[in-house]
Amino acid sequence: MKKIEIDTFLKFRFLSNPHFSPDGTKIAFTVSVPDRETNGYLSDLYLYDLGKKTVSRVTCAGDAKIWSWTAENTLIFTAARTAALKKEKENRTSFLYEISPSGGEAQCITSIPATVTGIRLLPNGRYLLTIRHDNYRDTRKKSYEVFDELPFWGNGQGYTNAKRNRYAIYDMGSGKLTYVADDWTDCSQYSVLGNLLLYKAYPWKQGVMGIRPGVYLYNLSTGETKTLIAPDSMRTGVVSLLDEKTALITATDDSYKDTTKYCDFYHMDLADGSMKLIHPYESSIGGSSVGSDSRFGAGQTFKAVGGEFYYISTVGDFSHLYKISRGGTVSGPLTAGSSCDSFDLAGGHIASMEFHGLHIAELFVDGEQVTHMNDWLTDEYDVQTPEAFSFTASDGYEIHGWVLKPAGFEEGKSYPGILNIHGGPRTVYSDVYYHEMQMWANRGYFVFFCNPRGSDGRGTDFGNINGIYGTVDYQNLMDFTDEVLKRYPMIDPEHLGVAGGSYGGFMTNWIIGHTDRFHAAASQRSISNWVSFEHNSDIGHTFILNNQGANTRTDVELLWKQSPLQFAPNCKTPTLFIHSDEDYRCYMAEGLAMFSAIKRNGCPAKLCLFHGENHELSRGGKPENRIDRMTEIIKWMDEYLK
Repeated sequence: MKKIEIDTFLKFRFLSNPHFSPDGTKIAFTVSVPDRETNGYLSDLYLYDLGKKTVSRVTCAGDAKIWSWTAENTLIFTAARTAALKKEKENRTSFLYEISPSGGEAQCITSIPATVTGIRLLPNGRYLLTIRHDNYRDTRKKSYEVFDELPFWGNGQGYTNAKRNRYAIYDMGSGKLTYVADDWTDCSQYSVLGNLLLYKAYPWKQGVMGIRPGVYLYNLSTGETKTLIAPDSMRTGVVSLLDEKTALITATDDSYKDTTKYCDFYHMDLADGSMKLIHPYESSIGGSSVGSDSRFGAGQTFKAVGGEFYYISTVGDFSHLYKISRGGTVSGPLTAGSSCDSFDLAGGHIASMEFHGLHIAELFVDGEQVTHMNDWLTDEYDVQTPEAFSFTASDGYEIHGWVLKPAGFEEGKSYPGILNIHGGPRTVYSDVYYHEMQMWANRGYFVFFCNPRGSDGRGTDFGNINGIYGTVDYQNLMDFTDEVLKRYPMIDPEHLGVAGGSYGGFMTNWIIGHTDRFHAAASQRSISNWVSFEHNSDIGHTFILNNQGANTRTDVELLWKQSPLQFAPNCKTPTLFIHSDEDYRCYMAEGLAMFSAIKRNGCPAKLCLFHGENHELSRGGKPENRIDRMTEIIKWMDEYLK
């Protein structure tokens, strides 16, 4: 078997976003590939024909990232394929190309005077467009930025001041563009049924954006809008139209003032906005929280069909497709993999993109795998199978974890080990392929990872660490490390490393200030000081109160008490810091502060600051930067653990 190398991920084919054609005979989906030449990702459209049971490629220019079916069962997508069009695109003009599913040359059919970021087919030759709108477009200067609202930047979005996501109805025949809400309203989620558009939005201008958007009903025929839930009132999750009279809303009772409680299922009467609880729920709704660095692209994560609501949810350590009936009965899992990432439904068929253990996402139809673009990975390479186990931690909670043995493992031999900590904290590790950890195992390391308190999939009580970061979760991780060393005595306790990103970076920073048991650390996109984080993160002004139980105005002492920077003088562990200068989720100041603080101890430390990257460096960063990042980490671990 071949050895998994750092750059093996360049061969991956990332499948996402399946959608049935209007006639139900085909499924279009996106395939994205890392491209070293352009140092980016190329995305093209593929088709699965349900009758012929064949897979075919439709586009080949790598630019079909935003697309939709048409009513005539052709495909349209945004692109700019000539020098002249590319120049116009810079002036915020989007061009739509149409192509037949049977192939041929794509034709540019229209231009839209806006930056289109999403397309959805509507009745009567119309499309719902998601548009990125800049209210300061005509007054912006390249020499400086103006901030007059909060947040003023967004991870992966850059500077967002005065910029809004807007919904617009585009009539292909007339070229008429009709916006759903005013130019200062930020739209965040929608559901369409016939001539009804249900959507979430937050209207604001030059102020502070809240975390509780309103819910609105827009009539596509009349242009009338009805407010069903006012902004800043109830906390809502997904919204979906079940029929012309009823919507399904996931929400929490207004008595819950933080975000630790999971949303429950409600029915809403569209006539008056009244709501009825139909099913309490204790997990995430509308997406997979199973972590992996081996996916790229997004897709549909919930959909109403025939008055029933289908949704992806993480329950335990796995994410599946589920259904809740009109009467409030929740089905068992409708998919069988480790993580269902996106799906679509039509004609009684289910199309889903799923991770199945060590097999990265492929297209499944009614439970049968129909694409095999990544089978080569487990067929040709020395992929290590995670060994799962559970144990009762010192706080009485059951903790689920996994261990990867080193490639070529030999009994009686001693090996170094690396504890890896997930982000979130409301995400989960599972048994899916994780390239970074497989690469470590192929370099001769035991790799172990778990889901401590604060993780998703186990209910509000297990997932709530509001105000107690670095206490029960830290102890769970130390108990897990003890348990791993007991079960795997071939791991050398004098050669242990620890690594993690985001929340995992926070916890890595916390660990090196509280114990010397680890002999190397890699802290990535981390948090070191909750006091500063509140004011420099794109989500800081809301996240800090909802996750730390305080803010700088109410209890700065509590925030400092939970800050790893306070304990940096204790650190003796050689630590590598990885950060990106456009990471506005965990700003680079957090990594710089922790690096500076432990460097003053005389502790070996190094910081690698990646230019032009954001919080997604390890998962969606430029291919060369992803290679460099992994190279720096493995060099650091090798130096101090081997």
